Amino acid sequence: MARLFNAYVIVDWSAASKPNTGADSVWIGVLKRDVRFRLAFESFNPATRGEAEKKLAAVLDDLKKRGERALLGFDFPLGFPRGFAAALKLPGEAPWRAAWDQLDKMVKDKADNTNNRFGVASEINRRLTGGPFPFWGCPPKDTLTTLQPKRAREHGPDDLPELRYADAAAKAASIWKLYYNGSVGGQAILGIPAVRRIKLARCEAVRVWPFETGFQALSEADLAGVEVVVAEVYPSLIKAPPVAGEVKDLTQVRATAEHFARLDEANKLGAAFAPAKTLPPETVEIAQREEGWILGA
Repeated sequence: MARLFNAYVIVDWSAASKPNTGADSVWIGVLKRDVRFRLAFESFNPATRGEAEKKLAAVLDDLKKRGERALLGFDFPLGFPRGFAAALKLPGEAPWRAAWDQLDKMVKDKADNTNNRFGVASEINRRLTGGPFPFWGCPPKDTLTTLQPKRAREHGPDDLPELRYADAAAKAASIWKLYYNGSVGGQAILGIPAVRRIKLARCEAVRVWPFETGFQALSEADLAGVEVVVAEVYPSLIKAPPVAGEVKDLTQVRATAEHFARLDEANKLGAAFAPAKTLPPETVEIAQREEGWILGA
């Protein structure tokens, strides 16, 4: 069997409100073959999400010219906990796509990284519960009636779940947490519209796993005509020993790209797109339609 991918592009996104480089900013790691077919790694650290989107487009255009397929991994949730789209009464057959379209309508993310992620979360809270729940976490200056710095309460049986099935499996953070260490909610709110634009610009040449590929093992035949497979990744699942002089984010994108390249080299990456045999069929269905999954969880 041949490798499924020629390049592995891993993105550590950021919800920063001003231009920023170094730790806790956007890092793009690209692992691809050089002229001698050896894997070579390069990284980019754009100061804004807008610049990051342009850089990603350039990387994907270059790979397309070379006729090479890429795995494109983002380190934030690509879906919301089950019931989100229905609770917001969003139209459409596919809950994941309805959530993406809704975020795209609401998010304003300017060239200098100024953004309205807290306003978006507070408006979603208002529509869902009328109070500061389920999204939480913001600087005191951004406190609103429907968004508070601290969590308002625990999730009850009648609420949307705190975690997606994938988050529970990977011991990952909840999308509802917007701020503070380890939060991913802000990155998801700002990142999903960016992934949506990448998808729209390339149409069927980009497939989002597991929503568009099915939650199943992938083969070369499944990816005929596909230039990019987008997946959610969680770098904390991969042991990445620190390297002197490297910020943690850079180490993580490099180690994650190398991990998936090794699996692909061993013809084991295709199988990683399938659910664990122990995962109940209804969980697989929910991941595929709405919540998404973390590659390798």
